[in-house]
Order: sequence, then structure tokens, then C-alpha cells
Amino acid sequence: MSLTKCSLFFRMNTRLSSLYNVSVNSRNELIRRYCSSQASERKLRIGCASGFWGDTATSAPQLVHYGNIDFLVFDYLSEITMSLLTAAKHKFPELGYAPDFIQAVMAPLLGDIKKKGVRVISNAGGINPHSCAAALKEVAKKSGVDLKVAVVTGDNIISKKSDIFESSVCDIDSGIAMPKSLVSMNAYLGATPIARALDLGADVVITGRCVDSAVVLGPLMHTFGWATDDYNLLAQGSLAGHLVECGAQVTGGIFTDWHTVPDWDNIGFPIAECSSDGSFIITKPPKTGGLVSVPAVAEQLVYEIGDPKNYLLPDVTCDFSQVKLTQVTDGESVAVTGALGSIPSDKYKVSATYTDGYRVTAVCPTAGINAAEKGRRTAESILKRVRKIFKFLGLEDFTQTNVQMIGAEESYGPHSNSPNPREIVIWMAAQHSQKKALEILSREIAPAGTGMCPGLTGIVGGRPRVSPVLKLFSFLYPKENVTVNVEVDDHKETVEIQQPRTTSSSNSTPETPTESKCETGTFSYTLGQLAYARSGDKGDSANIGVIARDPAFVPYLREALTEDAVKKYFEHILESDIDNQVQRFELPGIHGFNFLLKGALGGGGVASLRSDPQGKALGQMMLDFKIDGMPDLLSRMK
Repeated sequence: MSLTKCSLFFRMNTRLSSLYNVSVNSRNELIRRYCSSQASERKLRIGCASGFWGDTATSAPQLVHYGNIDFLVFDYLSEITMSLLTAAKHKFPELGYAPDFIQAVMAPLLGDIKKKGVRVISNAGGINPHSCAAALKEVAKKSGVDLKVAVVTGDNIISKKSDIFESSVCDIDSGIAMPKSLVSMNAYLGATPIARALDLGADVVITGRCVDSAVVLGPLMHTFGWATDDYNLLAQGSLAGHLVECGAQVTGGIFTDWHTVPDWDNIGFPIAECSSDGSFIITKPPKTGGLVSVPAVAEQLVYEIGDPKNYLLPDVTCDFSQVKLTQVTDGESVAVTGALGSIPSDKYKVSATYTDGYRVTAVCPTAGINAAEKGRRTAESILKRVRKIFKFLGLEDFTQTNVQMIGAEESYGPHSNSPNPREIVIWMAAQHSQKKALEILSREIAPAGTGMCPGLTGIVGGRPRVSPVLKLFSFLYPKENVTVNVEVDDHKETVEIQQPRTTSSSNSTPETPTESKCETGTFSYTLGQLAYARSGDKGDSANIGVIARDPAFVPYLREALTEDAVKKYFEHILESDIDNQVQRFELPGIHGFNFLLKGALGGGGVASLRSDPQGKALGQMMLDFKIDGMPDLLSRMK
């Protein structure tokens, strides 16, 4: 029974005077608890068709036609995506949302979605959810499909910029003061307004900025009647959302043992099959490629989570450290239990973006003997020539530059195998406060093809385009100052967000090395022989998750992968003078660790001039970490 029908039944069997003599929030909680008792045996299947803006268009048809799903959800937004959508809306006020969601996904599937009774939740609204909803309604009208579309608003708090600036807030990571050049300001909303939109009968819910996992937790709260203080249930539902929010990353995508994953071309997209007690199974549609295994799911669990004991969300503070994963069907499904929840913060995290000059990147393939040496001299000569032009024109120097020879393992720093490749790619990026300065640089790259090194084959994509730099500024803002609304057709209501009685605080501290009692020996291993790894970003910080291939390896990994050892391994990419720059957290439930590296990404996102601004390759680099003096561990693997 859907919550909408369940709510009607509840009202018909309850004295109206007693039901409506309470607050809206209390009445909704009573309805939810009643509906929860009616849905206790039901399994809810939620499929995620998008892990980012630009994901494959084959995922949604796969899930709709073969996934037997109840809800189809899409996660389009990241810090980088919000920056891009902000820039798009500044050029064209009707934009600012993910148009792929309308034309490439929903338009071809509207009839099947409606026929099968699949309901859709998407944060494709970006910074302009009303325009996104209007575009979808227009497509539905042309297709003759009756569609009830809900819009969740309130995350955009740019109108409060002046008041917030006066309060002297600082960035939660860097500590810098709020810049005046802010162009966007969005709070990470939770699942409660999504659940409410579904209560009101919406077929499709479009949101702006919300936490990624909310698109899954909202349907669970709606269907099972979970209350806003059922924290363990909310934590499990949030974990389900966290695992599927990046699409195929949990079904074998970017898995360490990539060679064991079949049929990338037809990789299955994830389905969370959830029960009312919070337990769930991660699976995928039948006869699809990919791999749903304990290690693959574990890798996604540690992805970009920071402190696993204190994973902060607007609905609940999660502890994922004791989560257990169990293989149900070989390669096809994994059961997930053990997430714990506690009171959330009374503040929203807010991500703002601000302008900070311009950037340009040139990518030039180069071949021949001593390719790296030739490529570096070419890049340095171009920059030297352009600096002479700047001086002649009275322009300031570059704000920063980055030159890298991709293929020469320069990103590995001292851990490079020091190859002398005959093919490399010049990566040359620069930032400047003035656009016209970088346009000069852009024009001066092509002449290297006739006046500098032999073997330079061209510029990928032609003359590089100069683009604005939008940097991230994150801070905390009281929930009580944010008004969250749900609009369905002509109905609009303010969603009552329950305020926690106390503010949740972390009881978790970074792991500290203990005295070693591990057996020693004469064997040496790379980390990749003993563990899996996955990495990602959060602003300018990198997360690297490490999961032991066998529980017996955990003590040895704990001893070898100290915070100091990991810091030394990556010191060539880390900024200097940052306290507690590398923090280690342990996840005993999956025999894993998570490492948080602050100041590791050159600013991160579109602010970084590096070839890996999101730290996607750091986990792969760490797999070469050498561990000496070990006993014969591989013979002990189960």
C-alpha cells in the first residue's frame, strides 16, 4: 500500500478531531508510523540510473524495463557540477539544470515509467529546479502523459548573502573569510521534503541541492513510514543511498580488480532492495554485466566518507564503521546491515561558489626520443614567451601554472619508475586574474608546432578555451533560517524540518598507531597484493579507502599504513603547513581504513590546475606502496 493510499485509509479510520488537533509534523509522524506497520513485509526496489551529470543514457531503460523497480532515482550534482550550472544560468537564465534528464532520459521513457507505476526522484534541478520541472511538464504534455511533478525548493539561499557575510562566517576547511564575489549559495537539504512530495502523490520529484543519499532515503521514509527520529533506520537508508548514488561504481565500475568484471559495455546499474527494518540488498538487473561482490561494495562504502563514525547528513549522523557485508548471490547481490544513527546537526552544510579569475588548459600529444624532456622544454618555453608579452603589455604574471608530462609518471613523484617514454602528453594549465592574458597564452601554443620540439602532433580540441574559475566555499548555516517548500501543481506548502534537541558532535578521533605485535618475515608486498583501494575528493581534500583482501591482513596494514607513512608517500602532492594533514579512520566491519588527506588536490575541482583534480588516481597510486619484512601472508588467504 503506498503512503498516499495508506494515509487516506488512516484518516478514514481515525477520529478527525483527534487527528487534526495536533501539529502538521506530529500528524504526519502518526500517519508514517501507522503505514510502517502496514508495509512491514514489503521489499522496496530503488534503482539509481545516474552517478553524475553525463552518465550513460542506457542505464534508465535498463532499470525501467528489466529492474522490476518501484523508484528510479538520479544523482547529477557535485561541487563541480554546481559550478558549471551556475555559469550556465548566468549566460542563459532559463538554464541551470541538467537538460540530459529531460531530453535523453525522461522523454523516451515517460510512457513506460507511467505504465509501470515507477516514481522518479532527481536532483537534476540544480540551481533552477522550476525550469527543470517546466521542461519536463512540457515534454509530458506533448507525449500525452499525465504527470504530477513536485519541486523541492529552499536550498538556494543566495538572497541571504548580505546577512551571512555580515556574520563573518569562515570556510569549514580552509578557514578563509567569505569572499564578496559569491555567485551561488546552496544548502544541502535532506530527505524529509522528498518524502513529503511523495506523500502528496508526486510521480516525479525534482530537487535542487540535496545530499546525494536523500534521493533514496526519501522514498524509504515515505513507503515505510520511518519517523524523523528513527535514527538507525535513517542511517541504513542513507547508507543505501550512499552506495547506489554513484551508479555503476557499486556494481563493479572502477573496481580495483577490474580484470574480474565482465561486460563493461552492458554494466548493470544498482538496485537497492530495502526492507522496513532498514536491512537491504545491493543487486542489479539480470543478464547485465558488472560485479556485485563484497569487495566491490566495500570500495564504494569507503568512497569519500571522511570519518566513517561521524558521517554528517541533514537527517541523521551516521556511523558506518561496523557495517557488515554478506555475499547473497555470487557476483549478483550483497546484503548490507549494521549502520547506526544518531541526532543530526542543527545546521545545514552550505556550498557556495565564487569567481577567482580565469583558467586555460592545453593538452598536446608529443612523440619521439626523449619525449618528456622535449615536452617540458616546450611548455616552459611557451610560458617564458608569454611572460615577455605580458611584460610588454603591462600585464601581471600568471596567478599559477602547472606543467606535467602525462606518460612520464610525474604524478607519482619519487615513486615513479623513471621511464623515458617515446610518447607523452603535455599538460599545461595556467590561471590569471584577466581573461585577455590567458587568451594570449591560448594563441601562443600552436606556434610550438613549427618553432619548438619535433614530434608535437597537435592540440587536443584545437585552441584552448579560456573559462572562469569558480571556487568552492563551504560553511554551516542554521536550519531554522532555511525555509523548505514543496510544490505540486498549484499546491505549495512549507515543510516542517524537525530541529534536533541537541547538536550532534563527533566522538570519533583519528586512529593512532599501536605497538606492533605482528609477525615478521622476509617477504615484501605491494599494497595491491594485500588490499583493495578507492579514492575520491571532498573539496581540496582527498579520501583514500583501503580494504584488506583477508581479515588476517588487517594488523599488518594497520602497522604499515600509519598517518606518517601515508603522508610521506604523498608528500609531493600535499600543501605544506596544514595541521593533522593525514588522518586515518578504521572500519572494522569491512576490515578497512579510510585516509583523509587535506590540501592534496591543488585547490580541488575546477579550481585545480592538475590533471587529477578529484584525486581519482590516488588509490591506484597507493596500491604500489611497498611493505617489507612480512611473513608469507598470501599463503594464508582464505
